[in-house]
Amino acid sequence: MQGKTLILGATDNPERYAYKAAEQLQNHGFEFVGVGLKPVMLLGQEVHTDRQTILEDIDTITLYVGPRNQPEWYDYILKTKPRRLLFNPGTENEELRLMAENSGIFCQEACTLVLLSLSAYDEV
Repeated sequence: MQGKTLILGATDNPERYAYKAAEQLQNHGFEFVGVGLKPVMLLGQEVHTDRQTILEDIDTITLYVGPRNQPEWYDYILKTKPRRLLFNPGTENEELRLMAENSGIFCQEACTLVLLSLSAYDEV
């Protein structure tokens, strides 16, 4: 098992895919940390809102923020230095992908929920 997954766009709304991803990560034994706009509780964990504090030991950032709102997160993502940046459907962004790849971050366009359901989440 690898390091933690950072859910960017985390929410306490069970109807949102970011919430469902947190549930499934937890159900499959993966550690996660939520980062979002509101300081809410997500499955017993506080969602971080501070973009100045860079979290350590992050293997994967899974994106649940659309391309239009991603630029304000670019520095945070790149400074976190994850091994992998996972673009969920609807979050694809060529500019961010190129920036991340130039920083040595592996980028993948895939759905976190599908990868987990196929037991393929940690294969890359």
